[in-house]
Amino acid sequence: MIDTRSTEIAGGEERIRLEVGDGLAVLTLCRPDTLNGWSWESSRQLGLLADRIRFDSSVRAVLLRAEGRAFCAGIDTTAPGGAITGGSAAERTRNYYEGIRWVHERFAVLARLPQPVVAAVQGYCLGFGFELALMADVRVAAEDAVFALPEARLGVAVDAGGDLRIAREAGAGWAKYLALTGRRIDAATAERLHLVQLVVPGAELEAASHALAAEIAANAPLAVQGIKRAVDAFADSALPAALDRAAMTAALTLTSDDCREGYGAKADRRPPHFTGG
Repeated sequence: MIDTRSTEIAGGEERIRLEVGDGLAVLTLCRPDTLNGWSWESSRQLGLLADRIRFDSSVRAVLLRAEGRAFCAGIDTTAPGGAITGGSAAERTRNYYEGIRWVHERFAVLARLPQPVVAAVQGYCLGFGFELALMADVRVAAEDAVFALPEARLGVAVDAGGDLRIAREAGAGWAKYLALTGRRIDAATAERLHLVQLVVPGAELEAASHALAAEIAANAPLAVQGIKRAVDAFADSALPAALDRAAMTAALTLTSDDCREGYGAKADRRPPHFTGG
């Protein structure tokens, strides 16, 4: 795992880029060669950059976007420090549990920013990418966007709370349908389920999402931030306890034989054979 104590981003190691101007903070996932695959380092950088935004009075709204043909295709299995070790299965489970809780805390720094966050999504938005997009207050999708939580097909539980947020936005039935099957849905379906608020042609995504963030930024900051806090307080009332349960479930599945089988089967391009162990 990466050094979580570091507060610096080494040159050439950017996973996310921050630009501030005209009342907006723009966070850009900037590893298009990996389809912006997510890693422990991505989570660390997300927390650092969100902290920089938090107390910047010039920032009135945040735009979360990505370079390339995908928003984020999920975990980057080639990233350094991807696997967590331990002297025993129990210690490894405990270490995964703490690592996932740490990721939850980094995601929460973004979700709990006083400034509203608008996400602009194109192409693949899978696994951690989908969960990241769900942290935004408002989501704009290109017509080619594809959403999924494929974790169960790999032998693991949904680890960053995406299924919980889908239950909040679309209802428990749809959360179970998507998370239990791992099926993909298109942008039009995501809009129908209230998981995105606006769908636009791909060529218009950049302009439409920027215009929406700018429209929010033009409104009274105290009113905007108060509205966000009030809605979140209602919508997230039971979320902390549920996220802790999700972290433990994910930790147990990540250390399971089925997880090893799931990722091995994906690498071998064959159907997995799960045993429940």
